[in-house]
Amino acid sequence: MCRIVFFYFFSIFILFYTLGISEVLAGRNIKLATTTSTENSGLLKRLLPVFENRKDIKVLVIAVGTGQALKIGKDGDADVLLVHDSVAEKEFMQKGFGISRREVMSNDFIIVGPQGDPARIKGGRDAVKAFKKIYSNSIKFVSRGDDSGTHKAEKRLWETASNILPWNVTSTSWYNEVGAGMGQTLNIAIGMGAYTIVDRGTWLAFKNKREHIIMVEDKETLHNPYSVILINPNIHPHTKSEDAKQFYDWVIGEEAQEIISEYRIDGERLFLPNIDIYK
Repeated sequence: MCRIVFFYFFSIFILFYTLGISEVLAGRNIKLATTTSTENSGLLKRLLPVFENRKDIKVLVIAVGTGQALKIGKDGDADVLLVHDSVAEKEFMQKGFGISRREVMSNDFIIVGPQGDPARIKGGRDAVKAFKKIYSNSIKFVSRGDDSGTHKAEKRLWETASNILPWNVTSTSWYNEVGAGMGQTLNIAIGMGAYTIVDRGTWLAFKNKREHIIMVEDKETLHNPYSVILINPNIHPHTKSEDAKQFYDWVIGEEAQEIISEYRIDGERLFLPNIDIYK
């Protein structure tokens, strides 16, 4: 009899314990779909633990290209986005998939290549001019080719630099679309002795540079802003909009902006915060 009573109450305990854990897991985490550069740069490892400890909300990261992150948001498979393609972001908002968008931080894209510099672009400050030289001399170039924010920025440069778009020319052997994330794209470019475009944060954190160096910096043309977007709960009512709003407010607030401002590798700042925290 005692054994039966024990197992009865033990079963009840397990049931309520499981329900309690399920409630915590269901209610106190959010899904963040974000570009690979925020993860590859190491910034998320610095930011997210502070938020999670402050708000008691776990952030589940889905690190993909910006195009894929926006699709995930459109499908309601994330609660909040952190992405870097302002053109696509505005279209996302216009179609009603997001309810609020704010710029969080920025850095810039850079063109990197082998020290031998076959295109003779080293030290340049004009990205379009550099692309023209690469194109006119058919010098090896590796493209992410993954619809990411970096890929779209690269395509806009080609559209400005040339009347003939290299990805539309089937016989082009020097232009290589690899359909990969930034780290893998860099490894391929380095292995091929090719040029590529990368955001500064990822490049500074990247360990396998070998003989590749920064070739072109053009902070005006290659400006790279990152924005946070809240998914519209009217379209996707299952999203955790209240907890996502806490992340949204926090990441544009003073504490997060100070972390972004102070995050450095080898003494160099990877991202500029969107607010002047020292005012």
